[in-house]
Amino acid sequence: MATLTTADLCFDCQVSDLIEYRDRAVLSQVILKDAVSQYTLFCLGKDTDIEEHTATRNAAITVLEGEGTLTLNGKAIALKPGVFVFMPANAPHALQASENLSFLLTMTA
Repeated sequence: MATLTTADLCFDCQVSDLIEYRDRAVLSQVILKDAVSQYTLFCLGKDTDIEEHTATRNAAITVLEGEGTLTLNGKAIALKPGVFVFMPANAPHALQASENLSFLLTMTA
């Protein structure tokens, strides 16, 4: 999907209107991206997994809807609405959605 906007414009949206689930699939939408940060909405269908990986940038997850488990540096973290998780660059992490799950991923330099 295309980026909704760039950082040179004022922007607002109702994030809940962007949430969409598909059976056992990962959908993502970059909401805003600039030279130092990126804000991406992730929507995972029930029983969807994201295998362990790392990212070269610091990242934070803010859970909007649903439930799942984030495994970060080997520690299981329960994901539910309102949970915020900071992940330093290069930290191994994986994710499993036990229900439809949406979160905002913020990546920074």
